Amino acid sequence: MNTSMSNHRSAMQRTVNRWLGLVFACGLTTAVVAQQDPQFTQYMFNMLALNPAYAGSADRVSLKGLTRHQWVGFEGAPTTQTLTIHSPVWHESLGVGGTIMRDSHGPITQYTFMADVAYRIFMGDAKLAFGIKGGLNLLQGKYGELSPEVAGDAVFQQNVNTKLDPQFGFGVMYYSDRYYIGLSTPKLLRTQFFDTDSLAFISEPGQRPHYFLSGGYVFDMGLYHKFKPTFLVKAVEGAPISFDLSANFLFFEKFWLGAMYRHTDAVGALAQYHLTNDLSVGYAYDYPLSPLRNYSGGSHEIMVGFEFGNKLKGIRSPRYF
Repeated sequence: MNTSMSNHRSAMQRTVNRWLGLVFACGLTTAVVAQQDPQFTQYMFNMLALNPAYAGSADRVSLKGLTRHQWVGFEGAPTTQTLTIHSPVWHESLGVGGTIMRDSHGPITQYTFMADVAYRIFMGDAKLAFGIKGGLNLLQGKYGELSPEVAGDAVFQQNVNTKLDPQFGFGVMYYSDRYYIGLSTPKLLRTQFFDTDSLAFISEPGQRPHYFLSGGYVFDMGLYHKFKPTFLVKAVEGAPISFDLSANFLFFEKFWLGAMYRHTDAVGALAQYHLTNDLSVGYAYDYPLSPLRNYSGGSHEIMVGFEFGNKLKGIRSPRYF
């Protein structure tokens, strides 16, 4: 019994040591503290998770599910699942939707439940949309199950089982069937990681708001091929600005194939195939550029999209984002 408990404790000790060692080895201390929101490689096909102004943009009911497994092979690595649904209502000017997200990394798991509303102003072939999102954030932290190197460390003396906080975000987007540009912050309110007053000095930074600037354009390359470059700039207090760049090619209105670069972090490839006019599947792989590549097999992301219902009157063009 004592041997078994000792082995289990040693295993947990190694997990904590590995996490802390990689944090300092990779120079990611600030990023771990400040960049808390999950990231997506297929962000250009999953915009509602980042910007509520995207609600209703598909001009029919759009349902998308995504699962991301980051740094595969690394104990306690981040995993993220999202489910989004949105649709236009009320004479096309209003879009409504919802987002459910689960994000887990190390001992921390967060669940986010948000409702999205967007008001759209029609400007010729383009639309200017303003969106808000609101809901709840549920945090669970199994800190007490870890075995720190320093006995009595206050951070590891308690679990956080059901810490529930309100959350709010907003966004704006200008888009047509060929291009888009948007600015958003999906979680504007700060939240703390601990309820205990004695740990306020540890959790004071808490969950900080993240800001996203995104954009893309679709170019024709002959009759059956298209080229879509996109970008995503991410900013949060306490961390340097980061950005993603991607280049995607569409073949015969069916198959997307592309590559991405995340500044100083990763390179990768992504693909999406439209099985029918209503159903699509996508996959992305990231290869880390930092020393994490010595410990991880990269990151995998799978997405499934389904659209149903009749397209709005006059809508003929296919969706490219």
